[in-house]
Amino acid sequence: MSSSSATPSVESFEAVIVGGGMVGTALCALLAQAGMRVALVEAQPAPLTLESAVRELPNPRVSALTPVSQRLLTHLGAWPAMQKTRVTPYRGMHVWDAEGSGEIAFSADEAGVAVLGHIVENTVTLAALNDHVIGDPNVTTYFGVRLQALQGSSGNWLVLDDGRQLHSPLIVAADGARSVLREMAGIEVACDDMRQEAVVATVRCAKPHGGIARQAFIDGRPLAFLPLTVEGNDHYCSIVWSTTPEHAAELSELHREALGEALGKAFGHRLGEVTGCDKTHRFPLVQRHARHYVQPHFALVGDAAHSIHPLAGQGVNLGLMDAAVLAEEVVHAWQRGAPWGELSTLRRYERRRRFDNSAMLGLMKGFKVLFGSHDPALTLARNLGMSGMNQWVPLKRVLMRQATGERGRLPLSCC
Repeated sequence: MSSSSATPSVESFEAVIVGGGMVGTALCALLAQAGMRVALVEAQPAPLTLESAVRELPNPRVSALTPVSQRLLTHLGAWPAMQKTRVTPYRGMHVWDAEGSGEIAFSADEAGVAVLGHIVENTVTLAALNDHVIGDPNVTTYFGVRLQALQGSSGNWLVLDDGRQLHSPLIVAADGARSVLREMAGIEVACDDMRQEAVVATVRCAKPHGGIARQAFIDGRPLAFLPLTVEGNDHYCSIVWSTTPEHAAELSELHREALGEALGKAFGHRLGEVTGCDKTHRFPLVQRHARHYVQPHFALVGDAAHSIHPLAGQGVNLGLMDAAVLAEEVVHAWQRGAPWGELSTLRRYERRRRFDNSAMLGLMKGFKVLFGSHDPALTLARNLGMSGMNQWVPLKRVLMRQATGERGRLPLSCC
């Protein structure tokens, strides 16, 4: 029989996840850990390994992982390997308004926790998760393939570009903010263009960071210096400057010395001279929120469901919580013999996650409006508010507990 008339290969799984980033891989690991047969589809040609992830200078794309996310990664067995690479705990946060006198500082001691979080390169987190997925007998990986179509009356057939077909009672889109699978499923998204771009880079500072995450609001454009420790050296930081597209282009064109000077001046030289600037990267900031997360036999997680301004470093944490809650609801249904891909099961996941995600998206938009205003009265109010809050320890403790991920009913994998 000729290849053109050959019957396409059809493989069945209990769940198929499209998108092998941090959130999709974490979800895959959670479902496989429970005993479900899972397929993971990823367009990249090969999985990232920890050895390759830490071979050079820190990757400029980092996340501020909360203690709740840390507990999830510990549950999956990924955290010990991450700790042996480049994981930088921070015990304090310092935020100030560069246009006024308002400042606020948070500490782990005030929150009653060991650390407020860890700054970790995204590549390190992903590589550690890959180590627990690749080779798992419950997981079949499809690297280097792309989607051709989503088919079936219930939308639970995937056609890959190599002709293979995957069938499952549950298909999950974890393929990012511009999700192709979400578009195939016909799920609409509300977009809010923040009219900003994020410029990220790894830099070296004259003064040690001291395990403190710092952020200044400069004319409505937040500049963060996030602590990194490289081979025992605590003079490194990952910078994230959310600014106008024009300013982002200017920063990207600066030579290393000029970029260091610009960063040091904008930051008030709080960490001294800024040198050793690595190559800058920039990406547009658009907040997105899907109109709904689920339909029969289909669910969205992570950036495919919502993408958020990096102001508070919550994007990956929200996505990991999506994965943990969806896994908990699906596994519970699967273990008791209920139809885990039906809408009644998936809507429980949506109800548990949508409010939290919506609240965080709204908070980030509010911050942008508040700190982007040049109205003198509003400038005075926000500075007085920050200074006043800095003296009110009980309120600060509540805010810090929220920032560490201790919100709502947590899934068991995060407790």
